[in-house]
Amino acid sequence: MIANINGIDFNYVATGKGEPLLLIHGHPFDHTMWYPQVVAFSDKYKVITPDLRGYGKSSLPATETRFADYARDMLLLMDHLGIKNFHLGGLSMGGQIIMEMVHQAPERIQSLIFADTFASLDTPEVKQGRYDTADRLEKEGMDAYSDEVIYKMIMPEHVSSMPTVAGHVIKMMKGTSPLAAVTALRARAKRIDYLNKVLPHISVPTLVIVGRQDEFTPVAKAEEMQQKLEHCKLVVIEDAGHMPNLEHPEEFNKAVLTFLAGVE
Repeated sequence: MIANINGIDFNYVATGKGEPLLLIHGHPFDHTMWYPQVVAFSDKYKVITPDLRGYGKSSLPATETRFADYARDMLLLMDHLGIKNFHLGGLSMGGQIIMEMVHQAPERIQSLIFADTFASLDTPEVKQGRYDTADRLEKEGMDAYSDEVIYKMIMPEHVSSMPTVAGHVIKMMKGTSPLAAVTALRARAKRIDYLNKVLPHISVPTLVIVGRQDEFTPVAKAEEMQQKLEHCKLVVIEDAGHMPNLEHPEEFNKAVLTFLAGVE
């Protein structure tokens, strides 16, 4: 489905019936990264999986994009769908976008699922790395970058032992518009400190879930978030990297469904 909001075309899929659950994809992916979750959750929930601005089949406006805009877009999408309150999940950059969403509209969020993400500001080195990667993608496009980072997106051994998963992840990355990726990298580098400015004020139930071998967002970062959250459960998925929802979907799905059942 396509929703036109403030001149931007947003692609989204809504599946199932029940309480709404909005899932925000990471970078540089699209809504299809949630396919195993849509299948597992749509028996009990109305699962909404959009493409962020510029990603997948959603358009990117010509005006400057700030990190807060990604969150505002998603809140407006839920308005468009006539949904006021909902459960909310996000992976990696998607996890930071949902931090911004609860910052902007805390009264609308029923529960939060933070997957393989972190809330603190980037170190100066990491921040510069985002700008450097943006410059590179602007010049080279996504192909070479995708072939390199696949070994961090999922565990290196899973690239060969899980060829379907690896192929899906590479397809999403190479299919991402370089301009969208560049825009997000630069906007993300300027985000606020969610660890200290947002997480301590969250009062709804939260689940923090992370792959044991995640190189981008290590378990220590998940534990750092847990310490700042009042009603938080931490789940570590063994034998998984940055995308446990694809590497071990059964365990990931069980953790999320158990958490959501407890919220209800």
